[in-house]
Amino acid sequence: MPDSAPQQLLHLVIGGELLDLEHNTFKNLDDVEIVGLYPNYATAHAAWRAKAQSTVDNAQMRYFIVHLHRLLDPNQESKAR
Repeated sequence: MPDSAPQQLLHLVIGGELLDLEHNTFKNLDDVEIVGLYPNYATAHAAWRAKAQSTVDNAQMRYFIVHLHRLLDPNQESKAR
């Protein structure tokens, strides 16, 4: 990979119906939707917003942005400082 490749801060957008609004527990894991994998927060946020707005009539439906780059390299935060 070339040294000039842009840094990828991978983000995953997922969503599904929750059991209740007090906890982030999905009603059925088989129905959790994987919206997509994105190279940065801005594109993940745009995808999250589109999915969240399309399901606004279902109060139990929630979408989340998972910061995969933090899971893949937990020391990344301290390296940036």
